[in-house]
Parts: sequence; C-alpha cells; structure tokens
Amino acid sequence: MSVLTIFSGIFCNEASMARDLAERTKFLLVTDDQITDMAAELSGIKKSKIQKAFSAKTSVFNNFTHEKEHSIAHLRQALAKIMVNENIIVSGYVSLLIPETISHLLRICLIANTSFRLELAKNETQLSEKEAKELILRDDDDRSAWTNKLFSVENPWDPALYDMVLPMDEKEQGKALALIEKNLLKEDRGEIENTKTSVNDFLLAANTEVALVNAGHNVGVRAKKGKIVLTINKQVLMVSRLEEELKYIAGKVPGVLAVETVVNQQNLQSPIYKKHNFELPSKVLLVDDEKEFVQTLSERLQRRDMGSVVAYDGKSALDLVRNDDPEVMIIDLKMPEIDGMEILKQVKQVRPEIQVIVLTGHGSEQDRETCMDMGAFAYMQKPVDINLLSQTLKKAHEKVLAHGKSV
Repeated sequence: MSVLTIFSGIFCNEASMARDLAERTKFLLVTDDQITDMAAELSGIKKSKIQKAFSAKTSVFNNFTHEKEHSIAHLRQALAKIMVNENIIVSGYVSLLIPETISHLLRICLIANTSFRLELAKNETQLSEKEAKELILRDDDDRSAWTNKLFSVENPWDPALYDMVLPMDEKEQGKALALIEKNLLKEDRGEIENTKTSVNDFLLAANTEVALVNAGHNVGVRAKKGKIVLTINKQVLMVSRLEEELKYIAGKVPGVLAVETVVNQQNLQSPIYKKHNFELPSKVLLVDDEKEFVQTLSERLQRRDMGSVVAYDGKSALDLVRNDDPEVMIIDLKMPEIDGMEILKQVKQVRPEIQVIVLTGHGSEQDRETCMDMGAFAYMQKPVDINLLSQTLKKAHEKVLAHGKSV
C-alpha cells in the first residue's frame, strides 16, 4: 500500500501530472473536489463553506465559531476514510492533511517561474496577462496561508515539506513523471501492515477530531494503535474540568483504547481556551457609527459567550454580509450615507435568512412599523437592557437554526 501526494502552484501542470501518474501506476486519484464532496456529505456542511478552508481569507467570526478548523477536521476524516486499503494519489490542498506518520508516503511539490505559469495560463484560459498575474498571486497567497495554518510555514514551496520539489519550467513533463515513478519504486513496499496501521491511526485521529469539533472543542489530535493524544495549545482556566470532558468525548469514539491530554501553556500570550457553544449566537454583526457605544456592546456580548464583530458604517456592514456570513445583525437607524433602513432593505433582498434587530435612539413608531414590515426580527430602543437584548439575540439565533434545519 502506497501514498503519493501532489501539491502545486496554479498553472504548473498539476492536473495532467496527477492523471498521467494515476494511469501509469493504476493508483486511485483523489482530488480536492472529491474530498470536499465527501466531507460535505459526512458533515452536513455546505460544500461551498468547506471550500472556504482553502482560502487565505478567514472569516471575522472564526475566532468564535472555529469554522475553518471544523471544515479541516471533516476534510481529514473524508480523506482518511478513502485512504483505507487503497494505493492512492492525492492531489491538491488536501494532500497536505496526510500526516508524516503514514508509511510509504511520497510527497511531491510542483512549481515553476512566473513566465512559465503565465504562458500556461494564456494557453489554458482567456485571461489577460494582468488578470493571470493577479490570479497566480491570489492562489499563491491561499497556498501560503494553507501551509502556515497546517505547519506554521509561510513558504508553500519549502523543500522541508516535501520529498521532492520539481521545477516544471526546467523539466519536461515526461521526465518529471519518470523521476516520480523512479522514486516511488525506491520505497520499501514490504511492510504493508505498517502502512495499514498508520492509515488506521490517521482515520482514528480524524474520527476523534470530528467528535471533538462537533462538541465545540478545538485541540490537536494524534493516534497510535488505539491511543489518542490530545494537545491543548491555549491558556486554560479550569484545566482538570476541560481534560475530563475531552477524555470523555474522545473515549466514546469507536476504536479508542486510551486517551492522554497534553497541556501546553508556555505561551502566555495565547488566547484563553473557549468551547464553542452552538446554542448561542456566535456570528453577530453590530452596525453603529457611535464607536464607543458599539465597541462596549460587543465586549458585553462576548462576555456572555456571544461572538460579535463591529462595523461603523453601512458600506462596511454590507461588505461583511457578502463576505463573512453573519447570522444576526444589530443595526442603528441613523447613520451617514447608508442608513439602517437601507441596510435592512438590502440585507433582506440578498440574505433574507439573516435576522436583523433594529436598535436605535432616534426612531419613531412609524419607523418601527416600517422596519417590521421590511422583515426586521425586532425593534428596540436605546438605552437597552443588556439582558433583554441577549434574550432577543438568542431567539433570533433559534430562528436561524430552525431555518438551517429546514433548508
């Protein structure tokens, strides 16, 4: 049983190299698209959301939701499931999710200089040279963020991450294929059982990680012959209670024989560990041009374990709606340029599932009626009781959850 991985810059012939290698070796070829499909099916998360894990841009809400980490856990699980009992070629971002503990693993990186990549882009697409350059830069940024996320390595082509780095602008594709095959055959193929054991360890660790993220936790997970090691890299206020909960969750995963926890609290600047509570709103967007008021409100909500971010004007708020998927919004009515009424109107046109709470100190009864007719979840007056606002947010979040289950 053998595993070959290919990670590449865009316009470096990755797809054709992977296809040719699969034909030559008769290995199963697995791509990002296949694994995200499988991860979406396993998790119930939309494929488009899982694919965001590959982007350099992380949602402003991720510190509260850990959605990127959640997606990566499900990608690992899908990949581990498909690797069992297969000779396999894994091509794309997901290739870097395979741990080095896998026996008979050959890691390949394909890269080329910019002129080679631009020429290939011209042949494969209708993009202008400027557009192709911008695409290459964006893709390189995404891949840099990916390796930094997984290995704390910003250079995605760092030779330390691979067994072979092939400069495609210097090698003909046929010679590159032959070189990979030669190195693949050099691997010792005698210890099949070791490979199966390491793949089973990968699958057990992935299943355990999914069980933990589904319970709101975010810790490192390793497995060896049924023993799970959990690593906590953040500051913990009540260590023993957290360890007990983690061990209980991991211990219920089929195949887990023992669980050990390791707490690494050497970095005093690391954030405080917080379990994500799925029952509380964690993607709240506050929109108000009164900066001191809205910052204080955000802090008060976060102390109640509700994740919130702030926008000080309508344009910024609408940009966040397009790019960061807030679930609940609290908006003021009186703001310069784009006021609260217009924000409410546009949000309900493009994202009607977002629940909008109007919180204003200047509104009238007519404003209240207009906002409610436009689809606002609630209309409240400043100053507001924080407990009443919290309860309203929770009810709005419940409506979001109900909508998600019905879709």
